[in-house]
Amino acid sequence: MSVHFQEDEILGKAYDARLMRRLLQYLRPYRPTVVVSVVLLLLAAAADLVGPYFVKVAIDRYIRNGDLAGVTRISLYYLLALVAGAAVRYGQNYITQTVGQRVMYDLRMELFAHLQRLSVAFYTRNPVGRLMTRITNDIDALYEMVTSGVVTVFGDFFMLAGIIVAMLVLNWRLALVTFVVLPALIGMTMWFQVRSRESYRAIRVRIARINAYLNENIMGMSIVQLFNRERRNFGRFDELNRDHLASHKQAIRGFALFFPSVGFISAVAIALLIWYGGGQVVQNAVTLGVLVAFIQYTERFFRPIQDLAEKYNILQSAMASSERIFGILDEPVSVQDPADPVPLERVRGEVEFRDVWFAYPAAEFAAAEYATNRSETSDSAHVEGDGVKPASRADAPRPAMVRGEPPVPEGTGEWVLKGVSFRIHPGESVAVVGHTGAGKTSIINLISRFYDPQRGQVLVDGVDIRRYPQRDLRRHVGLVLQDVFLFSGTIASNIRLGNAEISDDEVRRAAEFVNAHRFIERSPNGYASEVTERGSTLSAGQRQLIAFARAISHNPEILLVLDEATSSVDTETEILIQDALSKVLRGRTSIIIAHRLSTIQNVDRIIVMHKGRIVEEGNHRELLTRGGIYTKLYQLQYRDQELRLPKLPTPS
Repeated sequence: MSVHFQEDEILGKAYDARLMRRLLQYLRPYRPTVVVSVVLLLLAAAADLVGPYFVKVAIDRYIRNGDLAGVTRISLYYLLALVAGAAVRYGQNYITQTVGQRVMYDLRMELFAHLQRLSVAFYTRNPVGRLMTRITNDIDALYEMVTSGVVTVFGDFFMLAGIIVAMLVLNWRLALVTFVVLPALIGMTMWFQVRSRESYRAIRVRIARINAYLNENIMGMSIVQLFNRERRNFGRFDELNRDHLASHKQAIRGFALFFPSVGFISAVAIALLIWYGGGQVVQNAVTLGVLVAFIQYTERFFRPIQDLAEKYNILQSAMASSERIFGILDEPVSVQDPADPVPLERVRGEVEFRDVWFAYPAAEFAAAEYATNRSETSDSAHVEGDGVKPASRADAPRPAMVRGEPPVPEGTGEWVLKGVSFRIHPGESVAVVGHTGAGKTSIINLISRFYDPQRGQVLVDGVDIRRYPQRDLRRHVGLVLQDVFLFSGTIASNIRLGNAEISDDEVRRAAEFVNAHRFIERSPNGYASEVTERGSTLSAGQRQLIAFARAISHNPEILLVLDEATSSVDTETEILIQDALSKVLRGRTSIIIAHRLSTIQNVDRIIVMHKGRIVEEGNHRELLTRGGIYTKLYQLQYRDQELRLPKLPTPS
């Protein structure tokens, strides 16, 4: 089975009034500044409009009559208009760019804050590269619209209207001659808009593809190099990059044709003016100053039309980007705090599952099913020979068709947990074991409240965890994963994780407690040693010890541990990790998702899961005497190591 994530195609209108109104809401806090910017823009347009009129006055009133003083005076007026226009444009550009940066800052902060509130399920079905595109490329597209579209479009329309009025006032006949070319100009502009819209759609989709592929390829570079996939991945990136290049070239061809065409139409309009207006000047029906002013107005007339056509591209790109950004902002927060939360200050550590039924969202279930089926392909031949067949998601019937099981909620996959009930007493250590896909990790996801169950309750200290604020709940829950995530920074900052209440001494004591102090002290700068992205300069065992130190420093009452990491480290490090594990479990409620049964023989209780249900429960020795699934798992692991097992008691 293959897992396909649909691409975020750009749909919708080139202009969407609903999206535009929503975008303009971000300008509301800066309304006075925007008004000032618009006023300055109108003043700059007015300064441009008076220039040709000054030329007309200079020719008809002063040059024709040989009035040198008048020519000098009108030249100074013209120069003052140019200087004033330049100064006003500087102020307008500065204000507009500043407002644009502030609006994008606000939007980025809102988007990032919302991303932090979304559940883990959202990130499972949305590639990181796609989300990076939203917060970078798409935000930049909106910035361009705010700075070059929303405000400056007023200046373009004012300039066009002013030029048309000035032409009609000076000489309506010459104005009509100029407007003869408008049908051709409108047709060319409409063609360009349609073509550019298609091009921008294609470009945005391909940018998202490249970002997603780059993120995946860079994060998995060790696997790429290990399996000699450099050439194949390079070839795939070359395809994506060429596709992106082709889309840009298509857009460039549209630009390359549109702007020279507008220039040609402008030249035709000026040629018609010279032909008709020149004849009028010869016949003394029109003054030479009026003709020169018309030529200058005509040149200015086509400039805002070109700007508006380019702003259409900016607008349509912004519409597509805003649709995607608002799509994320409108993503519902599936795991929310209650309206009347129960405060959680001190935790005894009692954890209880009451008839819990849980299924992952459909897209996430598809990815899990694919990974599970692949991992079980090699296991099934061994396990079936011992009479225990792992849960195969591909072969299992739909839960709605299984007698006695409730129907699966719409939009989810199969039931992962089916009526699971157990209670863990404060300070008790419990291990959960079972085949891949049995539902072990889902228990940790529910206790951490990364997801909520569809049926039943998960309780901490007798209260449904959905009644606690997430922040309070997670402050009392520690999670140690086999794939430890370390942030860029120092070793100390990765242990402290931004909690200013944890002092340097407490960080050091936590590291000493879990046997991490020795390797940290040997680092070049000790606890201040830099940690690269994802901790790539540290070994798997060192990252695991830092994770234990992190858990100890935050001192959670409930600790959740996945033990797989010890399978990939050397013997000495494994001994250190096992010693650290035994220390951190002491005195707190602990749940270990166990894959290596040798690590859990001393826990208080073991829960065995199979196909989403609890099938056995007891301590290590009790479960071995029963000869059930736990016994089969135990024999399977030690048979591969060719160890001689003690003779098991005969089941009663």
